[in-house]
Amino acid sequence: MARLVLVGLPGVGKTSVAKQIAEHWHCEALDTDEVFLAHVGVTPADFLRTHDEPSFRLREVDALATALNSTGVVATGGGVVCTPRGRELLAHAVTVWLDCDDDVLLDRLGDVDRPLLGHDPEVKLKQLRVERTAWYEEVSKVRVDASTSLAAVALAVMDEAKALTS
Repeated sequence: MARLVLVGLPGVGKTSVAKQIAEHWHCEALDTDEVFLAHVGVTPADFLRTHDEPSFRLREVDALATALNSTGVVATGGGVVCTPRGRELLAHAVTVWLDCDDDVLLDRLGDVDRPLLGHDPEVKLKQLRVERTAWYEEVSKVRVDASTSLAAVALAVMDEAKALTS
């Protein structure tokens, strides 16, 4: 089982924080988007251009299950909480919710290719926050403010993880 799993909205820094923590803990950092690519042969963004979201979510949960079999730190796709199976898998892991204001998320996302954010990322992020907040709360042991520096967020997450597992 993975040592730690990070969830949160797009742009919150899950992948960067996972890499920072994995380096500190001397373990592997896994990103479910990369696992998805390895399994399906295309990126999640490319898959979403040619398939519907429910088809994507099924494959995303498969990628999550694979990543959870590691002993590393897992960064998930922001919507992995959207399916009951995804939430069930996360409920058994040490899961930390990274969160910050939408303005910070938009600044971090810039012009990144995110098909699910559509043509108006500001409106879509607000919608995703409304849809997903209860699910992030359901699967997470703790919520960490991710609006500060990468190093500060990683330290806060490691502190919380230590408290959760001791």
